[in-house]
Amino acid sequence: MRLPEHVAAAIMRLEAAGFETWAVGGCVRDSLRGAPPHDWDLCTAARPEEMRVVFAGARVLETGLKHGTLTLLTEEGPLEITTFRADAGYSDGRHPDTVLFVPEVRADLARRDFTVGAMAWHPQRGLCDPFGGRDDLKNGILRAVGDPDARFQEDALRILRAVRFAAQLGFTVEPRTAAAMHRQTGRLECIAAERVRAELTDTLCGRFAQRALMGFSDIFAAALPELRPMLGCAQQNPHHRYDVWEHSVRAVGQVPAEPVLRWSMLLHDCGKPACKTVDANGVGHFYGHPKASREIAAGILRRLRFSGEDTARILLLVEQHDLPLGDNGRQVRRRLSQIGEARFRDLLAIKKGDAVGQGTHPEDIAWLHAIEKRLNGVLAAEDCFSLRRLAVDGNDIKTLGLSGPAVGEMLRALLDAVIEEQAANTREALLALARARMEERHDEQRTVYRDL
Repeated sequence: MRLPEHVAAAIMRLEAAGFETWAVGGCVRDSLRGAPPHDWDLCTAARPEEMRVVFAGARVLETGLKHGTLTLLTEEGPLEITTFRADAGYSDGRHPDTVLFVPEVRADLARRDFTVGAMAWHPQRGLCDPFGGRDDLKNGILRAVGDPDARFQEDALRILRAVRFAAQLGFTVEPRTAAAMHRQTGRLECIAAERVRAELTDTLCGRFAQRALMGFSDIFAAALPELRPMLGCAQQNPHHRYDVWEHSVRAVGQVPAEPVLRWSMLLHDCGKPACKTVDANGVGHFYGHPKASREIAAGILRRLRFSGEDTARILLLVEQHDLPLGDNGRQVRRRLSQIGEARFRDLLAIKKGDAVGQGTHPEDIAWLHAIEKRLNGVLAAEDCFSLRRLAVDGNDIKTLGLSGPAVGEMLRALLDAVIEEQAANTREALLALARARMEERHDEQRTVYRDL
């Protein structure tokens, strides 16, 4: 394993001053599995005040120094360097009450969450792996360091991190570790909303998200209690093979691994349990579930502090996932006028995922591909579906004598006429139509006055 030059240089600088130093944690794990690390962390025998002396004159951040962490700013990126430490007491279920500096690397590794992250690397000494992390990495096993219940009691976020690792890397969670995760789900309420959002988003976008969502559904329900009614909610409908939760999970795996699409797919049917009715023939119905799903999703997104932009996109996709997109060019233009090309394509992706997740009507996929082909045809032909593509603008309408809000109203009426194929999108045709509409309005007004 070869260390980047800036990492090796920092290790050499510390060791030249007499302080044992190792690369540690996720960067070692990723390097051993052949993936480029996102960042590099070091652990060292140097105390905070000693690190300050060693890196005197260098660009550093000292914001974490009271906990033993100094950030060295290099041209290749920031490098976090932390004193060997052990943590004591986690009264808030997230952060250690006390940080104890320790003299050697093995004690530092013992405080970490999973064996695959409790490894350190030195350019001369090689791998330090006291808990068998390399074997677990090779075998695709996620195992807590030491007592798994203790690890999750110390920091409940580790429960969600384990699910994320399973979703991203396809790791199998070791049975004792998995059992402890299920036992400790009540501790998830200790986690800040932003951290929950980040971990669940990475989980949803993982390559093995579907397997993780099914295997740890109770953990998702604990993190997002609004979704608990979905678990085991039978649909009793010929259009659906799976219950609401499994259908949603399968649908998640069928859309691109883009956060908004994955979240939309997870939440698109969350209102179904509340809307469920069963008719005299035993068939389940879910009238009004898109609106109910939107309301539930809005509460989740607000609590998890999603951005306004992502919230708007997700809520639109949840609420409109059941609406038709267009059986002909005219209808496609109408929907494009309402939501634009980007949201149209989002809805296509959502509808494809929804159709596959139903497990009953594969022919629906061919129908959606036909809509996509129709969309591409409308765009290639540069058909008019927005005011920007209309052959007249506000200045043209003002020359007819209109002003204020009436200008916008007329432009919208002309666009509707073009979309509905009632008028050609040419300046001459549209101005003629505008004059005719104005004359009709004047005739109506004259009739009203005459009747008075």
